[in-house]
Amino acid sequence: MKKKFFITLLTTLTLSLAACQTPGIMQKQVQEKSSVNQELNKNKSYAKTDFSFDVDPETFAITITENNQKETVAQPQTTKRVTNLKKTTNEISWTYPDEHLQIAVKKEDEHLAISLTSLTDEDLTFNWPKIDAKNYTLPIAEGKMIPNDQKDWLAYFQQNNELAMSEAFSMSFFTANYEQFAASFVTDETFNSDLLAETSNHLAFEASHHFIGFDKNKTLNYRLYITENDPVAIAKTYQMDRIKTNNFKTLDDKEKENPEIKKMRGAIQIYYWNSRILTEEDINWSKLPEQVDEPIFQWIAELLSQYGEDGSAEYENALAAFKNNEGYQYEKNTLLNSLNYVLLYPQFFNKSIFKQPDETASKLIEKGIDTLSEQDRYTLNKHLLAGALQDLTPPLEQWGKETSVDVFKEMKNAGIENAWIGLPNWANGLMNPAMVKTAADQGYLIGPYDSYQSIQENASIDWNTASFPNEKLYEQATVTKKNGEKVAGFLGKGRKLNPTQIFPDVEERFIGIMQNKIPFNSWFLDTDAAGEIYNDYSPDHQTTQSEDVAGRLKRMDYFNKNGLVVGSEGGNDFASKEMVFSHGIETPVIMWSDPDMRENKESEYYVGSYAALDGGIPTKYKKTVPIKDEYKAIYTDPAYSLPLYKLVYNRSVITSHQWEWDSYKIKGQVAERRMKEYLYNTPPMFHLDKAAWDEHKQDISENAKIWAPFQKAALAHEMTDFTVLTQDRLVQKTQFGDDLVVIANFSDRNYDTDDVKVPDQTALIINHRQQTIIQVKE
Repeated sequence: MKKKFFITLLTTLTLSLAACQTPGIMQKQVQEKSSVNQELNKNKSYAKTDFSFDVDPETFAITITENNQKETVAQPQTTKRVTNLKKTTNEISWTYPDEHLQIAVKKEDEHLAISLTSLTDEDLTFNWPKIDAKNYTLPIAEGKMIPNDQKDWLAYFQQNNELAMSEAFSMSFFTANYEQFAASFVTDETFNSDLLAETSNHLAFEASHHFIGFDKNKTLNYRLYITENDPVAIAKTYQMDRIKTNNFKTLDDKEKENPEIKKMRGAIQIYYWNSRILTEEDINWSKLPEQVDEPIFQWIAELLSQYGEDGSAEYENALAAFKNNEGYQYEKNTLLNSLNYVLLYPQFFNKSIFKQPDETASKLIEKGIDTLSEQDRYTLNKHLLAGALQDLTPPLEQWGKETSVDVFKEMKNAGIENAWIGLPNWANGLMNPAMVKTAADQGYLIGPYDSYQSIQENASIDWNTASFPNEKLYEQATVTKKNGEKVAGFLGKGRKLNPTQIFPDVEERFIGIMQNKIPFNSWFLDTDAAGEIYNDYSPDHQTTQSEDVAGRLKRMDYFNKNGLVVGSEGGNDFASKEMVFSHGIETPVIMWSDPDMRENKESEYYVGSYAALDGGIPTKYKKTVPIKDEYKAIYTDPAYSLPLYKLVYNRSVITSHQWEWDSYKIKGQVAERRMKEYLYNTPPMFHLDKAAWDEHKQDISENAKIWAPFQKAALAHEMTDFTVLTQDRLVQKTQFGDDLVVIANFSDRNYDTDDVKVPDQTALIINHRQQTIIQVKE
């Protein structure tokens, strides 16, 4: 039985951001800019300046005293031999000769500057600092508050006792929370650094840094900030650090370079699945049995047998069934998948099969099959197939219209003004350019998923993102470990690419895709902001993690400069200046390593597979599943969640869920996640095809009408506050500027005060005293 989701609106006055006359808009923009400046000025006051410090060089223990309260913020290590000790009132430096390290500690106005410099050209690992506190504030995804004795977090860190910070942390800091203050260790970046967990008695951490011998940068810098024990103070202090180090860029500034970014404000996030240009509605099934012996169907069998990954047996069985008038839904899907699949083949044209091509096909053939762009090749193949199928299908321009073009028009008519639409592959757009044009004409952003993470040894249409015309890349542009082995690609297939070696190939792919001016206006780059980065020990192109990231940012910038709205998986803030949106900050991938979720298909927790027999949404993205109770604290429980990323980057990066975990994915948590989306200014994300749209369009469209004006208002300001309103941490408040407030009541009881009343399982938006209630019934 299908569940429907309804959003209840109890509105004293509608949340409205309707356009007014131009002078009014200009005045509003001036007021907002002035307000933001005031918000930023307030952020400058969070870092404490009146603390003192003490360092023991032999153990590298650091003690901070603030307001007569003393804490050891870096626990003592094993005693080491010290030379070259120099000390003044505000500065101390020394050398660890046995460890080949030079250390310097200096009190600056707002922080303690700590540098560790390798004195060797060999690889070197050094662990520091060790932190041991009652609670920790860590930028895991959006942000987490982690008690040192919570059982689920202890279990998590027992299993994940060594986290690569560049991948696990969305920002470059970690914080220990003490009774009277918080101590935040901020680094320039987290490359080559791990966080090691100790869980024997309670949770403690130690940072480990790997100095790479061939890296010219031999110094690791920490800035130790002391703030109030408050996530707002911690996050805003980090934000000021990023601004001072020129690592911060607002959406306003990005929009000046690319006005298309404005379409992202207020947009819901949609992954649209439509792998068929020829759909079930496009086939006259009653006429099929008498035509299955036609040459075109036999030719398709030959193509599948010769080039198809799974061969032609299943397709031929389906033909036999149709011939006997026994073709049912499975056989229909098999036939449709085969027909659509062979349209991708460069080998599709065969003079003996397609003897009378139409005018469009003839002109393309005259150009030369081998000279055609990818889009022209698909156009040729569609026209050839349409001519061969004749009255089995409607005119070619009608193919796939009902499941693509018509859906986007219906979305606009339903009141969805702003949307980002992601296609699972650029081929989906090139095969159906009318779909892309329709989305762009509605004012939506639409773009393909693209990836430069892996490469296969042999090019394949089944994995075109991992295939490149340049045959030398597999041997000459892939990542080598220190031991000489190549790093395996995604799912252990192929190899990982070095981003510094393939920029010309990025350009070649992009130019090829856009050759016929398909109106893509966005681009999604897999893993570029996810922190899965490498030191490449290949003798002919040694590359540090810093250089690896620079290569990724260069290609992100390339798409930016081509007028595309760029997003990436993860959203780690080393890419915050280059990307506009990210998928994975709010809900990251949940437990890759759990076999019940990834392998055991009989488990209720199994997330699904990449296959979609009906050409629509794969079960991995469509199937709703619960998550195990022990994972809730780690991934979804609001009691342990903090909007750290939003407190820093609300005006800079639009963040949402990792695509495997869209807004409907987690069974029993749709309402909770909807509330949190408003609390954190997180765009809702949906996987849609026509069937899913028909099922959910009432909920999606009604929510979008609230979401668009809400987010446009929220993005105009800093997230200025986050407050926990109840002892169980289940009622929380965020604030954007002075006049936009969201209160989310995740508990099962009403929250009533003299000023506000919020029912259980409800979010309340207050904008200039106008109230809107968000309530989802599952």
